Amino acid sequence: MHDLTQGSIAGHVARFAAFMFATMMVQTLYFLVDLYFVGHVGSEAVAAVSIAGNLMFLVMAVTTALGVGTTTLVSQAVGAKDVAGAEHAVNQSQALSLGVGLLFGVVAFATRRDFAAAFAADQATATMVVDYLDWFIPALVLQFTMIAAAAALRGAGDVKFASLVQGVTILVNIVLAPVLVAGWGTGRPLGVAGAGLATFISILVGMVWVMWAFTRPDARIKIHPAKGAPDLALWRRIGAIGAPAGGEFLMMAVMLGTLQAILAGVGADAQAGFGVGLRLMQAIFLPAMAVAFAVAPIVGQNYGARLPGRIRECFRVALIGSCGVMLLATGIAHLAPAAMVGAFAREAGAAAIGVEYIRIVSWIFVGNGIIFVASGMFQAFGNTLPALLASGTRVVVYIVSAIWISQQPWFRLEHLWYLSVTTVTLQMVLSWALVRREMRIRLAPMESAAPGAAPAPAAT
Repeated sequence: MHDLTQGSIAGHVARFAAFMFATMMVQTLYFLVDLYFVGHVGSEAVAAVSIAGNLMFLVMAVTTALGVGTTTLVSQAVGAKDVAGAEHAVNQSQALSLGVGLLFGVVAFATRRDFAAAFAADQATATMVVDYLDWFIPALVLQFTMIAAAAALRGAGDVKFASLVQGVTILVNIVLAPVLVAGWGTGRPLGVAGAGLATFISILVGMVWVMWAFTRPDARIKIHPAKGAPDLALWRRIGAIGAPAGGEFLMMAVMLGTLQAILAGVGADAQAGFGVGLRLMQAIFLPAMAVAFAVAPIVGQNYGARLPGRIRECFRVALIGSCGVMLLATGIAHLAPAAMVGAFAREAGAAAIGVEYIRIVSWIFVGNGIIFVASGMFQAFGNTLPALLASGTRVVVYIVSAIWISQQPWFRLEHLWYLSVTTVTLQMVLSWALVRREMRIRLAPMESAAPGAAPAPAAT
């Protein structure tokens, strides 16, 4: 465990952000590595991996709910020096994650063909989606317990180990992808099925390793199967804190599903180009997301220790860092979109759509940076409903508008990208107003109760 109630706030943010960036880059690279090698197969294969990857948003909705609840409870317990409470939260989180993950796996595997048929532009693409999901779904099941364990480590102030583990898993995936997808050294290419198998093996290695962190002899917080008997009251607390945050990803999954359905009417090139552009945009977001994810454990521990000054300082530092890297990312997206997209989309039609997507949506990078930091603050306080309200407003407006626009005779794909810019701007404004309100409500009582406290500074 690491005490984040002492020491430099900027140093804590920088250290956590660096390790969180490495961790999230690994997760994104799973998709990018798969896209790179299947890109040699054709647009149908790229579209298939992109469509199957949308299922990841559903998994992220649930694992985010579990992870956010775990990080919040563990960080607040650690900040209050309650090691027993932190260990109890970890064990309950693992039991809950295991059960939910197995349930997801059974349902997803039984419905994978219907999922493919619903979103693929043609039968060839649908067949490839199923081939990929045959291995990708088991990999997603493993993610449930792995992400919950990593969230517990993050709440306890330890991000180094999880980052190391995920760094090794991506190396495993990079080695296996050309062997299994393209048949290097074996002469037996498995195509998209090989991409799914490579991901499964690498995540299996990572899950076993990260779980070892809680069972090794010197672990301060341990996982004991005997302590996993359901504590329904704590499960409800995890769900109450994490469900709104998970709901954000669930709504994103619905929004992307709607968009994929619209693009299916345009063709496989449109699905492939959008899929590549979306994955690249997610990679570009990683530095800002890393800064925002650092906020939750740092503010969480200081909130548990009732240190409002350090909370405000963390918010300021995170905003500056997140917006700064997003400004830089905007410039890169405008300077070299063709080079980025061309590495994954080999066919001209798909590449052109991906380039156009990156250029247009880059105007909302800074806005997303603000949204990410606000979300981290809501998680630390244990109230993620405001973030859900802001993202829900965006998703509803986008879905209704996108469906209407797609049915008009003047419809073009870029209209969907400009609509994304408009709705993210709306979400940013709402998030900013709500996080300032939440800080006033949470911190003012702490500041007024402090002996000899000076008047509270305005929220930045």
